Amino acid sequence: MGCEKGLTAIMSKGTIVLAPFLALALTLFAGCGSNTTLAAPPPAPLSSSNLNLIFVASEDLAYQAPGDINPSTANLTNQGLQRSLLMATFLQQKVLGMENVTEIYALEPMTHLQTANNYPDMVGLETIQQFAMLNQVTLSSDQYGGTPLAGHSYPINASYADVPLPIGVVPPQEYCSNCQGLDFRDQEGDNEALLTTIVKKDPPGFYVFSAPWETVSALMANINNLESYNLTLPASYISPNYIYAIAITPSGVASLITYNSNLNPPSTYPVLPPPPLISTTCTAQTHFSITVTGGQKGAVIPAGINTNETLYIIRHADAHPTAYWDDNNYVGAGQWRALDLPNALLGKVNVRQVYSNDPAQFGPGSVSASGDSTWSSVAPPLTAVPYAIANHLPYNLVTSFDLSDPKVAEKTSTFFFSGGQFSNQTVLLAWSFQFIQPTIAALLTSYNATQQAPPSDVWPSTDYDTIWTVKLDAVGNLTVSNGTCEGIKSLPPSATPPQF
Repeated sequence: MGCEKGLTAIMSKGTIVLAPFLALALTLFAGCGSNTTLAAPPPAPLSSSNLNLIFVASEDLAYQAPGDINPSTANLTNQGLQRSLLMATFLQQKVLGMENVTEIYALEPMTHLQTANNYPDMVGLETIQQFAMLNQVTLSSDQYGGTPLAGHSYPINASYADVPLPIGVVPPQEYCSNCQGLDFRDQEGDNEALLTTIVKKDPPGFYVFSAPWETVSALMANINNLESYNLTLPASYISPNYIYAIAITPSGVASLITYNSNLNPPSTYPVLPPPPLISTTCTAQTHFSITVTGGQKGAVIPAGINTNETLYIIRHADAHPTAYWDDNNYVGAGQWRALDLPNALLGKVNVRQVYSNDPAQFGPGSVSASGDSTWSSVAPPLTAVPYAIANHLPYNLVTSFDLSDPKVAEKTSTFFFSGGQFSNQTVLLAWSFQFIQPTIAALLTSYNATQQAPPSDVWPSTDYDTIWTVKLDAVGNLTVSNGTCEGIKSLPPSATPPQF
């Protein structure tokens, strides 16, 4: 019997209907209309006693929500960034149930180049960074590998497996087995090898994978087939709001759980909650300004030097609760700085390109409880990503040399200041602080101007604010100065990240 017919039948049984019975009848039939179907309750958070493989589909040019991806840069828009910030809270609260994540894996950006300009896909990292900040990782906080300390941060695995690398990427001196990320090309089945290793070890916990739909859907299908889980997987892409989890019990029984965040983010750049971060102080370094003119004081303009170039160099965002604590990501205080960077640099710089290191590169850090001490170097690129998003700028990565190269300073100087690539350009470079001054020293050496080196070769460990500006004029004369600052007051190293 249909809803309307059923209610008509009840009403026609007599001319007088008792009020309580009528109210009950109306209640029973209230949900019968085509527009009032009761929604199924959302699934409960995952159990920490299971092995949980959690798949977050980052957006790209092929699979996205309207308005989330900039078609010119293949990067997130303000709206897409807003979604990632909101998704982090949903993921932590509704999927993990406020438990701490076990591992985070993100796309290796250079394995997925997009647009005619071959821009690397940074969205996998951008999608999961806020979530990383909502977790805590415990690392050693002294130079001897002891004194465990928990910080508001989490390492993100984004490094290459030992497979053929993308064109233009220099092979590392060795590979980082504990910080392998996700390969859009899935060379030699490296994604499946990574996931199978996790499943075979069968450790309970929460393993989060952030990559485009093409990658995570294939990864789910392949592990479903390899492990004979016989799960009914999603047939097609629906929305970036959907998160898929394969939960595997200790007895090996697998189930698929689907979460819908139902996010509807605004299209404006995120507004940080209080406290305000902007400060006018700029005293962390002794100010200097060096001018090198060809033919004066023995200086010689190097052959092939760029012309009409301005390079602004910033340090990655706040990354160390103590001097020896480091997971190669920044900490909660750094997320405030990174998200505030577009506001802080307004009127101070006007750039056309943004560069940083390839986050798939890795380096030494602090020792974790599991004994790992090498981590993907994601802090510098993630520091400048919000600025690129807010200003609709392309994001590029330095991949032709490794930061562990003994000649990294000379190669950085050559890359940015010679060959003509950056002539007539203004560029923002997010870099690790220990390489900034050596790079300028190498540049001055190329001018035979080492006697004009900066007054100090030590960057203060707590200085995340100073900007170094390098200018080359129309004939290649050089000016280097450090009188500009971001103007963002650093929060205490123990600060929690902004909440959205």
